[in-house]
Amino acid sequence: GSVRLRHPLESRNSHQSVTLMEAIAEFGFDACLGGARRDEEKARAKERIVSVRDEFGQWEPKNQRPELWSLYNTRVAPGNHVRVFPISNWTELDVWQYIQREDIELPELYFSHLRDIVRRGDILVPVTHLTPANQGETVETISCRFRTVGDISCTAPVASTAITVADIIAETTQCLLTERGATRLDDRASDGAMEQRKKEGYF
Repeated sequence: GSVRLRHPLESRNSHQSVTLMEAIAEFGFDACLGGARRDEEKARAKERIVSVRDEFGQWEPKNQRPELWSLYNTRVAPGNHVRVFPISNWTELDVWQYIQREDIELPELYFSHLRDIVRRGDILVPVTHLTPANQGETVETISCRFRTVGDISCTAPVASTAITVADIIAETTQCLLTERGATRLDDRASDGAMEQRKKEGYF
């Protein structure tokens, strides 16, 4: 009830920080676990495994604590908390190899399927009621998959024919674009888009 969109097609992604900070305040969490990895995006490459946030949930990259020899300082001042990213040092390939080794069941969105899309530059935008085609855009139906599953208003698929985990591992070893670089429309807003959102409390 706290978030009010300016219009129905606005990205919901930036609003996640509002509800996240409300939950942290309501339950008094000292630490929140996340699955971000450093290879996803350059702002996340600056993130520590234990990332200190102030009472407003804000992140200041220059004030992060050293983590020499994998020693982590988890002390927090009253009202502050830490975000903990246990798989920071994993790569996208590491994740898929782990999924293969442990035979983890996944949603179908991670595998190739036929989907209506429009092309906006080098990004494929899924055509949905929240992300309709603009006037003059050509809707195509192509085989694609999602490298990351997030808010449909800012998450794009990639062209792919991978229908098994082994196929995805083979694709990932050849990929030249990072997971978020290839799929996240909100990160394209500016070079510092992710870092700015993180400074405002984004996970």
